[in-house]
Amino acid sequence: MRQVRIHDTLTGKVVPLEPREPGRVGIYACGPTVYARVHVGNARPFVVFGLLERFLRHEGYEVRLVENITDVNDKIYDAARERGVPSEDLARDMIAAYVEDTDRLGLGRPDSEPKASETIGEIVELIRSLVESGHAYEAGGDVYFRVSTFDGYGKLSNRPLEEMQQGEGDDAAELKQAPQDFALWKGRKEGEDTWWDSPWGQGRPGWHIECSAMAEAILGVDFEIHGGGSDLVFPHHENEIAQTEAARGRPLARIWMHNGMVELEAEKMAKSVGNIRLLHVAVQEYGRDALMMWMVGAHYRKPVAFSEEALGDARRAVQRVRDFLRRLDRDAPPPDALDAYAERFFDALADDFNTPQARAVLFDWIAEGNRRIDAGERLGHGRLGELLRALGLESLLETRDDEIPEELVRLAGERDDARAARDFERADRIREQLADEGWETRDTPDGTKLVAKE
Repeated sequence: MRQVRIHDTLTGKVVPLEPREPGRVGIYACGPTVYARVHVGNARPFVVFGLLERFLRHEGYEVRLVENITDVNDKIYDAARERGVPSEDLARDMIAAYVEDTDRLGLGRPDSEPKASETIGEIVELIRSLVESGHAYEAGGDVYFRVSTFDGYGKLSNRPLEEMQQGEGDDAAELKQAPQDFALWKGRKEGEDTWWDSPWGQGRPGWHIECSAMAEAILGVDFEIHGGGSDLVFPHHENEIAQTEAARGRPLARIWMHNGMVELEAEKMAKSVGNIRLLHVAVQEYGRDALMMWMVGAHYRKPVAFSEEALGDARRAVQRVRDFLRRLDRDAPPPDALDAYAERFFDALADDFNTPQARAVLFDWIAEGNRRIDAGERLGHGRLGELLRALGLESLLETRDDEIPEELVRLAGERDDARAARDFERADRIREQLADEGWETRDTPDGTKLVAKE
C-alpha cells in the first residue's frame, strides 16, 4: 500500500492521506443540482472521484464513495415553473437522465447517491442543534447561520469577511443580522410546490446544510476526503465547514479536494454562461474512450479546455492503445521486464493523483512494448489491464469479435442519413469516429458496412 498524498485546499499543501480508521477511506463529492441535463463540465468531478476510488481500491483501501444529488433547490423550482411541470416531476426526470448520461462513461455508480429530499429529518436535526447552541437564528420563517459565532469562517477560501456575500437575494438581506449570514432553512414562498414541515414552519432546506447532513449521515464527521469543483470552495464548502464544526465541534472532513473547471472558448463551461456541451451528446460525438482519455490528460486541479483539437488528440491516443493491444499475444507470458512501468504509473497516482503523468507512463510502456515486438519478442498483456482500468479505459481490453456494438450500428445509420441529406461534413466526422473506435466504413448499395480493422 503506497503512501497517498493529496492537495488539501484548506491548508494549501499536498498532505498524506491519513484515514480515521486504518485502511478505510470515505469520500464525499458534491453532485449535480438536477434542473437540466448534465454537461461535460458536470462530468469532471464524477470522473475524478470515480477514478480516485478505483485507485485507492487498487492500493488496498476499503473505500466508500458518496456523491449526492441536490433535488431541492431554487434552480429546480425556477426551471419547473418555466416548463409548467411540478418540481418533483422535473427533479425525478433529470435524476433519471443524469444516471443514464453518466452511465455512458462506463465507470459504474458511486456506493451511495443520497438525495436531499430523502434526508430532511437529518437536515432538520442539524439545524435545530445550531439554533439551540446560538449559532443560528430564525427570522420570518427562515433560519440563518450566524457567521459571527464561528471564528474560523473564511479559512477555506481565504477571503476577507466583507467580500463574502452569499448571493441569496434582496428578500433574504432584509431578514439577516449580517450580510455574511447564510440560509439553513427557507420558509415556503408562493409558487413553491415542494415543502416540508419543520419547527420553524413549512419550507425546505438551504443548499449548504443539505450536503453537511447527507455527508454526516453516511460517513460521519472527520471522514477522509470531501471533494467537488473549485467553484464550490465559496460559498458552498466554506459554509459546510462552518455549520458542521459549529454543530459538532469536529471537522467535517480531513482533506478538501477540488477539481479545476472544464473550459469552452476560454470560459468556465456553465449553463449560466450558455457555453455547454451536453454529456450525452459529447459521448455520442466523440466516444466515451476519447472523453476519458481527454479527461485524464489534465491534472485534476487544473482547468481543462474542451475543443475539437483536444478531443482529436484524445482519439488518436485511444487508437494508439488499440493498435498496440492488437499486437499483443494473449498466450505469451507476462512481460515482467515491464513491471517497473506499472510501479511508476501507480506512484504518479499516489502523488496528488497525477493522471497526466500516469498516462505518460502508459505510453512509455507502449513505446517499449512496440520496440520489443518489432525485435521479435512475444508479449502478453501483463499488468496493462491494471493501468487501463485505473484510467477508466479497461473497455479497450475487450476482445473484438464479429458482433458490432449497437451504438456503432446506430452511428453507421446516422452516417447514411447524413450522406442522403448531402451533409458530407457530418458523414466524414462519423466515419472518423468509427475509425477511432476501430472500424472501417465501406459504402455498399445497402448502406454503410462496418468492418473491424486488423
